[in-house]
Formats: sequence, structure tokens, C-alpha cells
Amino acid sequence: MCGIIGLVDPQQSQHDATRIGLAMLDVTSHRGPDHRGIWCTPPVVLGHNRLSIIDLSSASNQPMTYGDLTITYNGEVYNYIELRQELESDGFVFTTSGDTEVILAAYRRWGHTCVERFIGMWAFAIWDDASKELFCSRDRFGIKPFHYIERDGRLYFASEIKGLKGTPLFRGGLNEAQIARGLYLGWMHHHEETYFNDIKALPASHNLIWQNGRIRIVRYADVDTYTTDEGSFEEHAAGFRDLFMDSVRLTARRDVPMGVCLSGGLDSTSIVSTLASSTDEHRIKTFTAYYTNKGEVDERPYIDHVLKAYPQIEAHYISPDADDIAAAIDRITWIMDAPMPSSSYVSQYFVMQLASQQGVKVVLDGQGSDEIMGGYMHSMYRIIADHLRGGHIGEALADLNAHGSRQGYPAGKRIDILGKSVLSAVRDEPSMYALEFRKVYPWILRQSADDVPLRLELPAGSKLNGFLYNLLRVTLLPTLLHTEDINAMAFSIESRVPFLDHRLVQYCFSLPNDHKVHRGETKRVLRAGMRGIVPDAVLDRKDKTGFTTPGHITWLRGPLAYLLEGGWEEMNDVVDHKALMQIIDQYRRGENRHALFVWRLAMLRAFLRTA
Repeated sequence: MCGIIGLVDPQQSQHDATRIGLAMLDVTSHRGPDHRGIWCTPPVVLGHNRLSIIDLSSASNQPMTYGDLTITYNGEVYNYIELRQELESDGFVFTTSGDTEVILAAYRRWGHTCVERFIGMWAFAIWDDASKELFCSRDRFGIKPFHYIERDGRLYFASEIKGLKGTPLFRGGLNEAQIARGLYLGWMHHHEETYFNDIKALPASHNLIWQNGRIRIVRYADVDTYTTDEGSFEEHAAGFRDLFMDSVRLTARRDVPMGVCLSGGLDSTSIVSTLASSTDEHRIKTFTAYYTNKGEVDERPYIDHVLKAYPQIEAHYISPDADDIAAAIDRITWIMDAPMPSSSYVSQYFVMQLASQQGVKVVLDGQGSDEIMGGYMHSMYRIIADHLRGGHIGEALADLNAHGSRQGYPAGKRIDILGKSVLSAVRDEPSMYALEFRKVYPWILRQSADDVPLRLELPAGSKLNGFLYNLLRVTLLPTLLHTEDINAMAFSIESRVPFLDHRLVQYCFSLPNDHKVHRGETKRVLRAGMRGIVPDAVLDRKDKTGFTTPGHITWLRGPLAYLLEGGWEEMNDVVDHKALMQIIDQYRRGENRHALFVWRLAMLRAFLRTA
């Protein structure tokens, strides 16, 4: 993982273009402390802050030139060894042992379609001097960031938004629609939209091609949500296990120390247990945040089961206190490039800090599992809805009752779930989110909710797959991946996510509903596939705690209380001041009903001060 920047601007001299590129690199220097490189052939500048992970020699420094091709690249193509062997059989000769040169050779061999062969995560730009074309690409799920500004045939791009704010094309206007989505839905991006009108994100699974002052953006891959594999559950569990173990094997490739972010939940425990049981990793460091006050989450008892099963795991823990939070919050809000919708990302920041203190440069994390296997409780609404739409009333009631019993829900809660399931059966995903957008919190923005576009997808297939597809592409995962990258790179760490191997993602989408979620059991195929590898105490957990932190309840009334001080007049252009102060005053009096909304308001306020 590294930081990339670049520009194509015929209006800049070589001197000025280089100066601008160096300034962009300065702002994102935390992404790559091992080497800085810049390459300029007007009108093009490519720049790179390197975090050395594979082939630590200077031969793999970037930007790298390969004949008339020059690349700046962030990420890892995990199957680079296999691709290299294939290319060598075609006569290609390599002078380095890393994956960057393999990408260049693959581009030379297969052109734009080379990315369809990659297993991994990437954001890169290749200047082809022969065709005078800049070819940019972002991985299938947007694990690696790629932000850009373009106007009048001029293009600037960078890994992080802050790298673009000092460029000549940046005008600084705020995207009010994105402010609304962030406050009410917790989204930090929406397709190509960011919090700034000028700055766009290249969508996942897309290429951007600049040539002769014109830009084309082309999708190169997607997930099939319709086709269902009719194999048995036992066959699917075995197939999942094989694919997942191969993904972990590939994502463990590196030439530097590696660890695992371990929450005590099923996803991260599956990763570390697979590493410990099925690879040559003899010492595995794990990193966990915990909190011990009443009502807070401490996952260490579940982690103890993993440590007993695999003695080669070396656990490290951090429990940020009030002073830690107060000292770090300004840096965290700055690095995010958008308001934080949840305090859980503060805990993630401290986990990455802990990993850095232990000398680790790569971590594996469990992002993506819930989005491809129905790990969130809202998946139950779609499971029941699919039964209802198919006329299978008995199955719908059986799943409802099993889910209610598994979670210990009273009758009133079960009726609520049934009502939401019926709503899901008769409404599509866009209208479900539009309803949530308008009803989840009091509307206090000056703009109308009707003026804020929500672009949800309507893929073919089941209600469950439609819900999961939107989690993956639109609603949740883009935010999780944004914060994962930002927090890891704040400490010059590369974060990898084995569940987002595209082969595994497609496999899970091809499974029947009841192989993903059945009788209240979420991620059923994962639990079955990991039986005998993950300790039963973790496999059989019935709760879904997430990466919970005490931020919006405790921190805003403690070390971060100052964020709520004052009259909030600086928000007047965005919100109705009277309605805002009613919510803030209720929170100050101890009302927690809208505590998460208050957290988002406080983070928006902090963001606007530096935007």
C-alpha cells in the first residue's frame, strides 16, 4: 500500500507541474515513508509515496518505467506470482520480484482487460507514451481509494482527498446532498460523490481513461446476483472453505511483518484461525481494542478461546482512555477527509496505532464478510420477504420464530420484524432506504429530503441478494473501506481484506438464501466451513456486536464534550438552528435516543471547520 498522485494538465509548465506534484505528495506522506518518487513528462506528472511490502529493493521504487509505460500504483495484486509465470511463458522478462512490474507487463500483454485477471486490491495510473493515454483503474470493490478532479481536459488525482485540495482545479464548494446522506444514513461516499463538489471518487470496478483531453469511465466487472448454484449445503460449505483458505494464503504474501485485527467475532477469528492452522505462520500478532465500563464491549473472553486453540498467536490489546481520545481526535477528524459517521472508527485508529507500535506493516481484517453472507440483522427482513413473495408463508414464519428465539426477542419485537419484512416484500431497496432517510432522525437540514438523490441499485435476483449488493456497492462497505484505508495509512500500514477476494464474493452471491441465512443463523456457510478450524465458542455466538465503542454516549459527555459547546452558529447555512439546538439540548440533559445523530452532527461541525 502506498500513496499515489498525478496530473495531466497542458496548462502547467514542467517546473510548475512538478512543484504541484511534490506538494500533493507532501500532504499524503504518511501513506509511504520508505521512498518518494516523481516523474514528469509534460503534460503528465506521476508521483508515489512508497510503503515497501513486496520486493523491498530500490528496483521496485515508483513511479516505475517499463519501455514506454510508466506507472504509479497503490495496492497488491496477490496472484502476481502466477501471472508472472504466465507472462514469462509468453516471453516476458522481469528484473524485479514484486507485483508492480507484473502489472506493467500484463498491461503490455492484455491492455485494458489486464485488470480482469487480477486478484487483489489496487488503484493505479499508467501513462502510455506511445498512445498518449493515461489508463487508471480501481479494484472491484473499492478497497483502494482513487479520487480525482477534472475540468476542461485537465485531470488531477490522488489517493486521498486532502491531496487534491491544494491543486489549481479545486474550488472548495461543499456537496450538500452528501452532507445529508452522511448525517442521516452514515455514508461517507455515494458512488462518485464526495463531500466536495469538485472531487470525485472513481467507482469500484471501473477504469478511467484520459486521452486527448477527454475522459471515459468504463465498468470492467460486476457481481452476478441472479444465477444460483444448486449444489448441496455440504458441497457449498466445502467450496467456501477452499476458496477462503486460498484467499487467506494469497493475502498473506509479503516481505514484511504482518498481523491481524482481531475483534473476537466470527470474521476476524476465521482469518487468524486459518492462518494459524493452514499456513506456515509460526508467530501471529493480533490487535484488539476493548472497553470495560458498564455497557461497553470487551471481546477478550472470546479471544481467549482462540489463544488456547492456537498458542502461536501473540495477542496485543489497547483500551483507549479519555486522555487518549482527547489527544487523538483532531488528527483523526483531519485524516478522514469526511465526517465520521460512527465512533467505532476511532477505536479502529487505535488498533492500527497498536499494530504500528508492534512493528507490523501489514494487517488482515474481516471487512466484507457481513456484506456477502447476510451478517447484519436487517438481512432477516429480506429473507422473510423472499419467502412471502414466493408464497411460502410457513417458511417465513419458521425463520421469523427461529430468529426471535435465537435472539431472545419478545413478541412485540417479532411483530416489528414481521412488519418490516412485509414492507421489504412489497417495496424495492431504493424506496426502503428513502423511507429510512426521511424517518430515522428529525429532519433539521435547510434543504428538503426530496432534493437529495439516493441512487440505490436494482439488481436481478432475490431480495436478499439485492440488499447485499447495495451493502457491497452503495450503502455501507464503501464507508467501511474508506475508514479502513485511512486509519491504516495514518500509521503507514497496509490493510488487506481476505473476504473481498472477488472469487469468494461471487461464490457467496451464487448460494441459495438458506445457505447464507437459515433459521436465524447468519453467515451459515462460513460457520459450517470453519467448523473444526474456529473454536466452537466463537462459531456458535448468537450476538452481532459489531465494532462497538462508547463514543456517542460516553465520549461526547466526557473527553469530547467540548465539541458540543457554543451556539453552533457556524452550522446555520446547513441546518435549521432552532431544531438543531433542541436535539443538542436534549442530549445534554441525558437523552440518548438521538445520540448517534448528535455524534454525526459534532463530526460534521468539526469537518466544516477545516473543509
